[in-house]
Amino acid sequence: MKTFLLSLIKPNGAWAGILVFATLVAVLAAGMSGHLDTVRTYLDTPMLTFTVGSLAVSAYDVLRGALVLAMVFWTTAIIAALVEGRLSKLTKLRATTRILITKVFQIALYLVAFLVTMDLMGLDLTTLTVFSGALGIGLGFGLQKIASNFISGIILLLERSVEQDDLIELPDGVSGFVRKSSARYTLIETLDGKEILVPNEDLITNRVTNWTLTNTRGRIEIGIGVSYGSDLEKAQALILEAAREHPSTIEDPKPQCFLRNFGDSSVDFTLLFWIGDVVKGRWAPQSEVMFTIWRKFRDAGIEIPFPQRDVHIKSSASVLEG
Repeated sequence: MKTFLLSLIKPNGAWAGILVFATLVAVLAAGMSGHLDTVRTYLDTPMLTFTVGSLAVSAYDVLRGALVLAMVFWTTAIIAALVEGRLSKLTKLRATTRILITKVFQIALYLVAFLVTMDLMGLDLTTLTVFSGALGIGLGFGLQKIASNFISGIILLLERSVEQDDLIELPDGVSGFVRKSSARYTLIETLDGKEILVPNEDLITNRVTNWTLTNTRGRIEIGIGVSYGSDLEKAQALILEAAREHPSTIEDPKPQCFLRNFGDSSVDFTLLFWIGDVVKGRWAPQSEVMFTIWRKFRDAGIEIPFPQRDVHIKSSASVLEG
């Protein structure tokens, strides 16, 4: 039912064009044959007229207004859909540029459609002053969030800080790809398949990590501990070798391995290496490099220790003697 009502308000597809064309033909045929005059005779009567002060609205006015609204806004929706379809095929333009052009065109088109509708219905355009005042009050009391999200969406499209297919991370730890940018929200598909609708205002006012804003490179960090009896230079060389052998590792910046700490049970190294495309994932390269390090350490006889503690037990006699 909801989909049907939405189709009536904003039709799209081939059947919408046929419906609008058929309605136009029916209205023109009724006007040329004089049937509209007959309808007006029956509906434009004092009995079917509603009067408020100096304003009188008859049933005929209501019918004519409904037809005008339907025809103008259906035609506008079809034109907007056609332009959006054409723009989506312009692959030379960035996705955000296409979305921005589409939104600006739709706003301008619906504004013109609104003015044309008022003129065709014979309404005085000075009533827009009252309407704008009411709109301002509405924005002040109940629509400020909607207006804020709309303006934030325009800002995001203009500055291109968050674009379609970008990999972003939100302050609450949610990571995912941007799949759609609309006037009110941004659709994010998480790595586990969830679809999250994030208000545009949140992307403007909060700190957002964009992993692919200027490039798709990503750094991976791995901590490794070796026993104190191991050859530390050999261990460092094997760690770097494991990182360089992975096909996703890039040479600029090159992999680096640092000795970071002399721990209680191990000598701790930190491996840093970069992959070329973070969109393909970081966990798989990290896991594969760690497996390679494990195999190289095993073959070279280098031990990865586990925490150990020495426990000294004193007998009661020893305590008394002390």
